[in-house]
Amino acid sequence: MGNILKDKVAVVTGSGRGLGKAFVGLMAQEGARVVVNDLGGDIDGKGASTTPADEVVSEIRGQGGEAVANYDSAATAEGGERIIKTAIDNFARIDILVNCAGITRDRMIFNMTDEEWDSVIRVHLYGHFYCTRAACAVMRQQRSGRIINISSIVALGNTGQANYGAAKAGILGLTRCVARDMARYGVTCNAILPHAATRLTLTDAVKAAAEEKKSMGIIDDVVRATDELKELTPEDNAPLVVFLASDAASNINGCTFLVKKGLLQLYGDPMPLRTIYKPDRWTVEELMDLMPKSLAYGLGKSAAQS
Repeated sequence: MGNILKDKVAVVTGSGRGLGKAFVGLMAQEGARVVVNDLGGDIDGKGASTTPADEVVSEIRGQGGEAVANYDSAATAEGGERIIKTAIDNFARIDILVNCAGITRDRMIFNMTDEEWDSVIRVHLYGHFYCTRAACAVMRQQRSGRIINISSIVALGNTGQANYGAAKAGILGLTRCVARDMARYGVTCNAILPHAATRLTLTDAVKAAAEEKKSMGIIDDVVRATDELKELTPEDNAPLVVFLASDAASNINGCTFLVKKGLLQLYGDPMPLRTIYKPDRWTVEELMDLMPKSLAYGLGKSAAQS
């Protein structure tokens, strides 16, 4: 057992499996007392089971750590409050919140249903908000805390995941705003873009599609990405989470990091790339002439053409 997080209390949502399980396991190994939250549902959010959270708690206790289970859904205000209350009731404080619970309901935008959109937005974006709000109320009084949000590279765009990408991009905006709100109270908020083979990323459908292409002799970007993903584990992402949760990261706030096994990247905030200016309003005629020469110069093909 290490001591980087000794005497800290951590809550990790969605920690019965995948990334969350890796996070909560390493945090416990580094001395944190942990709340293992997991609804125990399927990857589409349906169903529930106490087994995933209970099994992780058992593993942590078997290794000499301190852990309790919580089975609430982060996607409701009441659930978010109960998740944080579990930490307070059992350990009298909360020092670390890792928002990791998530589901997928992939569909092309023209076929996506209201329910498929709402369910993904609710679990990811609302889930981050509800748990963060409840945790911040406590952390503000403590005048200390670490919040780590799990976003995704899909925030930058991907086929068939408009709901997931929108939620994950929203999480980045939420991260920056919470960082500003809570900095004066000694609380930091950062985001991670993880890469790992999990039940959400390396689904049976994804593997089957890649294998079918291979059988046809097709080795394209999809096949290569699938093969690469198989080599990336949830545990690859856990050390950075522990670091960001530690006292050593007190100066890091409102940042986004990408993790891809041994590759770590700090992402910059969106910034202007080019500027054109005139004191008065632009006319359409002026823009028709200037845009191809200035702001739109060299942008190349559209996503649909590439």
